[in-house]
Amino acid sequence: MSVGCDLSFLEELTSNAKQIQDDVLDKILKANANTEYLHRFLEGSSDKELFKKNVPVVSYEDLKPYIDRVANGEPSDIISSEPITTFNRSSGTSSGNQKIYPANHIYFENLQIGYSLCSVLMSK
Repeated sequence: MSVGCDLSFLEELTSNAKQIQDDVLDKILKANANTEYLHRFLEGSSDKELFKKNVPVVSYEDLKPYIDRVANGEPSDIISSEPITTFNRSSGTSSGNQKIYPANHIYFENLQIGYSLCSVLMSK
């Protein structure tokens, strides 16, 4: 996605934040409802209200067993419908311990958008 040389993309993101967040959640749920992790809460549904009702807020430690399984060679669809292409390490500054987190092409596309937005803002 190209951000362009103006701030219209950022303005769109911030002026329609709730709708964009709802759309992103909908897209994530449709793509990942059948992953092992979400299927146990949603039984294949991508309904946002069911997600809000059934999927608990969790910590890294709650997800670590799933992340470790994928890191040790099990299929990505345990936690992601998209193939996990890399594992990154956190800085460890929040807990003093580094954590690994999975990433795929969507993560890198979003990272590129973030860098592009930063560049646009810095040039203004």
